[in-house]
Amino acid sequence: MQDRRTETISDSEPDRDSLMRLLGGRTSALDASAPPVAFGLGWLLSGESIATGGTVAVIVGALIGLWRLFRGARPLAVLVSLLGVMLGAVVALRTGYAADFFLIRLGTNAASALAWMISIAVRWPLLGVVVGTLLGQRTHWRRDPALLRAHSRASWVWVGQYVVRLIVFLPLWSINAVVALSAAQVVLTWPLVAACVALSWWVLRSVLPDDHPGLRHPRVE
Repeated sequence: MQDRRTETISDSEPDRDSLMRLLGGRTSALDASAPPVAFGLGWLLSGESIATGGTVAVIVGALIGLWRLFRGARPLAVLVSLLGVMLGAVVALRTGYAADFFLIRLGTNAASALAWMISIAVRWPLLGVVVGTLLGQRTHWRRDPALLRAHSRASWVWVGQYVVRLIVFLPLWSINAVVALSAAQVVLTWPLVAACVALSWWVLRSVLPDDHPGLRHPRVE
């Protein structure tokens, strides 16, 4: 007789892959890491010209945006990403401090960490919102105490993701380490998101009781 716990784990594997795509697939990683790398290279090879680095980053961001549109991405999402690159370039130009290109990214990571922490505090953990939407559960998962607890604990993994980026980025930003910031952006995008998805999925499955029917089946009285 197969253990129900084993069934739960095997049933949830396709959802982990879907969650990876939804929260940070390879396309999103390219969109997040390529413009900063382009800025760093353009800045370095042009004799530390912020204008050149910013121009190269915007061009690369625009090309990636066109590619994403061709692949069916939402125009609003593409526009927001491109505007973020443009805003970073403008901020760096205005301040004359090349590392300020990454200031927007520092702000978004800090805001994201705060948003995830607030969602846990008000008992609407964002991971539960995402997974519930992915599985078509609407808000049924919130009426299952075990699922609510599991999503809350697993959401702390995502808080940790943003905190790790801040711990790495802030010291580099403070010393204007543009090339190191560009490299860190690559390392802390796709690899970190992949690790975060795997770890949060493990937390979800380990927190649920052995007799729980699984993420797909909230126990609602």
